[in-house]
Formats: sequence, C-alpha cells, structure tokens
Amino acid sequence: MTARVEHLVTSGTFSLDGGTWDVDNNVWIVGDDSEVIVIDAAHDADAIAAQIGDRKTIAIVCTHGHDDHIDAAPALRDKTGAPIWIHPDDDVLWRMRHPDTVPDDDLAHGQQIKVAGTTLTILHTPGHAPGAICLYSKDLGCVFTGDTLFNGGPGATGRSYSDYPMIVSSIRSRLFTLPPETVVHTGHGPDTTVADELDNVPDEKAE
Repeated sequence: MTARVEHLVTSGTFSLDGGTWDVDNNVWIVGDDSEVIVIDAAHDADAIAAQIGDRKTIAIVCTHGHDDHIDAAPALRDKTGAPIWIHPDDDVLWRMRHPDTVPDDDLAHGQQIKVAGTTLTILHTPGHAPGAICLYSKDLGCVFTGDTLFNGGPGATGRSYSDYPMIVSSIRSRLFTLPPETVVHTGHGPDTTVADELDNVPDEKAE
C-alpha cells in the first residue's frame, strides 16, 4: 500500500508569555491502510483517533513544544499506545504544558522515520522554538514544517524561546535546499511550496 498524507484541522488555544489565543491547527497523518504516524497531536485526541481508526500508530511526532501542538499528545498516546517523540531542546516547553508526564523518545537531526514503505527525515530547524523540527519525505515530495515556515514566510519569533535570525538561518540552510517543487505542509493555514517562499524569507533582517 502506498503511503499517503491525510489532513485534519483541530481547534483550541495557544498560550505563552501570559497570553492566550484561539487557533486552528493542522494535524498531519502519514501512512497507509495499516500503519501511520501522527504529526502534531493538537487539541482533540478523540478526533485524531477517529481519523486513525484501527490502524497501528507508529509514533506521535511533535514538530515543536508549543502547547497547541502537544496538548492532545498524552491522551492520544493513551488511546493508541504510540510513543511521543520530540526534540530535547523543547523540553522546557513540553514541561510547561505537561509537567506530570514525559515524552517517550528524543528526535535528532538526520533521524529517519519509516512508515508504510516511505521514509521521513528529521530536519532540526530552531528559531520558532529551540527544538523545532521539520519532516521531509522525498518519496511524497513534501515537507511538514510545523510553525517554522508558512505560506507567506517564517513562523513567529516574538515570544520566549524564539529567535528570528536563527529561524531565517534554519529555513535557508535546511528547507531552501530542498527541491523547489517540494510541497510545504504547515502547522497552521494553507500549503505552499519551497519555490513560492524563496522571496518571503530575507537573507538577514531583525524582526
């Protein structure tokens, strides 16, 4: 069975630095009729589990530790038995949302995740958060960027644990080196492509 990308939008809130905002999050499921991985278990474990159905969940992969991307992860782990994977540099953000539970394993740059006959490669892309990662699939011609790169440019860096020069460096060195036709599946909002974002990320600029 050929791997495919499935998309679910869930709604909730994002809280950091004393503020709370309503947000819609993209949840991405990659796999086939037998097994999947979940990218960003946001807000609604029941809805995500319903999308998965009776398929085996290999892993719940967190693109970063902001609460809107991880809030449903422990509940989804309870429902599926799947391990939660996150980059260790986002441990401080994880603990803000889930002080009483821990992820199951660390993600690392260059790590490969295999599901349904396809391989996704972890790209460490700090800037929006210290442990932000993207997942690139050459076979599927796409990259899952979380909040690192959106349709329109880089993710936000105006809050704690973020850094604008770093996110620009990450995008230019780790994402803009991918084939220009690569589809960018983002953490919020519509898709884009690497080619369409080349002019939206300046070489150097203070936010």
